[in-house]
Amino acid sequence: MAYIRLSREAYFHNLDIIAQKVGGVSKIAVVLKDNAYGHGLLEMAALASEFGVREAVVHNVTEAQSIARYFDHILILGGHQYAVDDKLFFAVNSLEQIEKMPKGCRVELKVDTGMHRNGVAMDEVAAAVEAINARGLLLKGVFTHNRSADALSSEWFWQRKNFESVKSDVLALQVKYGFETPRLHWANSAAAFRYKEFDEDMVRVGIAAYGCLEMAPTLEQPELRPVLALIAKKISTRQLRRGEHVGYNATFRAEEAMVVSTYDVGYADGLHRVSSNNYETPEGEKLLGRVSMDNTTFTGRRDELLIFDDANRYAKAAGTIGYEILAGLHSEIERVVV
Repeated sequence: MAYIRLSREAYFHNLDIIAQKVGGVSKIAVVLKDNAYGHGLLEMAALASEFGVREAVVHNVTEAQSIARYFDHILILGGHQYAVDDKLFFAVNSLEQIEKMPKGCRVELKVDTGMHRNGVAMDEVAAAVEAINARGLLLKGVFTHNRSADALSSEWFWQRKNFESVKSDVLALQVKYGFETPRLHWANSAAAFRYKEFDEDMVRVGIAAYGCLEMAPTLEQPELRPVLALIAKKISTRQLRRGEHVGYNATFRAEEAMVVSTYDVGYADGLHRVSSNNYETPEGEKLLGRVSMDNTTFTGRRDELLIFDDANRYAKAAGTIGYEILAGLHSEIERVVV
């Protein structure tokens, strides 16, 4: 089977850049949801902990419990299971959700400031805080999510202004109900690099930590390094004659005699079939014919083939974004930290 190479040096380089931007590693919460964007949940949790990061963000309780030994504070964004645990903090995405959470559960209220995906409405904040208090939940944070921080538009400023209004409301409610000051955060990877002076309690950093952040051309593009490389092993090599075809439906025809090799990677592993006949590896080998479920043919005879070391570059051939390429990598592919 193909394998994934993870660069400790690149990951630490990226975290160092982020720490310098936001005012220290203590403000970083690494986003490790969905198998750490395909990088490997346990592998990246261990590396983040080694760097000194003490906070993480995941999708569900199962992910949180599997990495609890590495972190002091884990924010759980979704799922339908809850637990009373000093390390686990659950996002409240709606008023209805509050009634399903057990007394003593630590929560962080998500507010919809313009994304219109999850979170209570801005005019529901007071009702949410009252319900959290009545239910006996512990409000430990209030946050929102950016919808356009990576784009050059006024929306970043408009949404930030909305969250400033939310923060004022929350601090007034704190006086009314007497709970401790919750941490307030709205910055994702892109938003962190829009600040001149970062003034949030924390940053939820995902794609930037993995080195695949893409900002609009006129915005600051930090010198990040991709952490992940996908490498395939050769199954076989053959000599094609002029006029012979490769793969299903004969979509590639050799215009001259050539050497080709088949590798143990396909769309079951995370390659996209739409990239068939439309991709060249970093080493200059061309993808020939249709991507199959478990194998794909390229030019050359290399024993190991670097399929990509920058998910954003491969994503262009597949007509998508780096996030989807990374998250789609099969969880059973071996991940090796170097």
